[in-house]
Amino acid sequence: MRNTRKPPEIRSRRGPTLLHDGGMHSFRYRSLFLLALLTAVAASARTFTVMAYNVENLFDADGKAVFDEYRGDKYTPAHVLTKVQHVAQVVQRLAHGKGPDIILFAEIEVDQTPGTTPPDYDAILRKYAGVTIEEMLGPKFDAEVADLPAEALLVKAFVDHGLTGYHVIASRNTESTDGRRQLAQKCVVFTRLPVTAVHEWPTLDARAILEVDVEVDGAPLYIFDNHWKSGAGDPVTEKTRVVNAGTLRKRVDEILAKDPNADIVIGGDFNSQYNQKARYRKTMPETGVNDVLRSQGNALAVRGPQRDLYNLWYELPPAERGSDTYNGEWGTLMQLIISRGLFDFRGVQYVDHSFRVAKFAGLNMDADGLPIHWNGAGPTGSGFSDHFPVYAVFKTVPDNQAGRYLPVTKPAAAVESDEPVKIGHSKIDVEKVALPAAQVATSAALRVPANLGKIVRIEGKVADGKRIAVEFLGDTYDVWVPDGALRAQLRERFRAGETVKFYGELGMYKERWQFVIRDEAWVK
Repeated sequence: MRNTRKPPEIRSRRGPTLLHDGGMHSFRYRSLFLLALLTAVAASARTFTVMAYNVENLFDADGKAVFDEYRGDKYTPAHVLTKVQHVAQVVQRLAHGKGPDIILFAEIEVDQTPGTTPPDYDAILRKYAGVTIEEMLGPKFDAEVADLPAEALLVKAFVDHGLTGYHVIASRNTESTDGRRQLAQKCVVFTRLPVTAVHEWPTLDARAILEVDVEVDGAPLYIFDNHWKSGAGDPVTEKTRVVNAGTLRKRVDEILAKDPNADIVIGGDFNSQYNQKARYRKTMPETGVNDVLRSQGNALAVRGPQRDLYNLWYELPPAERGSDTYNGEWGTLMQLIISRGLFDFRGVQYVDHSFRVAKFAGLNMDADGLPIHWNGAGPTGSGFSDHFPVYAVFKTVPDNQAGRYLPVTKPAAAVESDEPVKIGHSKIDVEKVALPAAQVATSAALRVPANLGKIVRIEGKVADGKRIAVEFLGDTYDVWVPDGALRAQLRERFRAGETVKFYGELGMYKERWQFVIRDEAWVK
């Protein structure tokens, strides 16, 4: 029988080598041991992404809605299909096509036809496992599908796009704090991480703040989804946001009182600028996000006792801080804010400078770099959202050292400029990017969803009426000018019956087609 053991001389040769060359081999073995240890640690660490996404009124398919434009005669199952598929397409661009492990949604509809018990989202997915979302909202649409809440349709669209494993937590507190009316929208969290607790914190004249506590590799992580009172630039509504911030700050303080280095991620649509205090210094003596919540931009200051929340917008250069637009300016209503615990070496840690705006050319961003808004025109609707989502990356760390902090590279300067970032409409070569004449030969050819947001060269007569309007290609189009001063000038210049020439961005507002003049250069 053949001996399969190694020859004795090889075995014996190994033995003396260990004795005579012990120093070198001890070093080698120590190196191998350390490499194995580091590999094991790396394998145990988990990296995950958190996204905050305002989906601009994702409503369900039952035809009943608080807002007129989302009722059944205008907002059909085909529109819902476009909405949920577009959200899935944006989410799929992150985390190597798998999507973020945690998504904080804003502007998902409060179901106007709720059942007697909360939805069982896993049961819904099982029931429709053999049916696609296209079929559910198409040839197989029926009363049962119409009865599903918007977030159930969205998670089904996710599954069909390969975005699986999400737990759905939707806010149940959907009444105003005075109990007099039902809110139109709610906060919803999708998470792949195990959920340990869910809390809701009602707040003045806004959506309830949704707290979802999860566990990441055994470490607790507190997640807060927010959608505060609208009107970022309005001093009157800021008083409500101060109360919204107070509701959140009270709960954060409760958590930090028990563990000053607790891992907390706060996100959503705050209807505030990250630098609200500086931007509206003259009109807002107290702001919610900066004065009450105490969100700030010094990544090193969070180690102290007073400035314990860091706003991730400060990670980007000032000129790149923007996720939404209004009146020719960039806004930062979507935010992610983190506690000091995300900088220590215990539990969950922020991946330094990983904060980004989720904008993708050819998908949710137009040629000018702006969000492609949702628009309900046409049989299916088009567009995505008036907000770009924001996201950041986190990881677990095994060190268990709450007193040791991440060495921040290139600490962000806490720039508190009161000057908003302007959108460069005047720099757009409108003559070059305007739709070719062949595509606007008739009004029917122009008024298609694919042309929304495109720039058009207009030559027509000013129409009669209180609105600024122009007769073009046999139809009347409203003319909207976001800049108030320019709008006043054009009211004087655009007299009824006179022929005018200008460039306008094709849009639609409350079912009326319009041209939007974004800059004075567009009428010169």
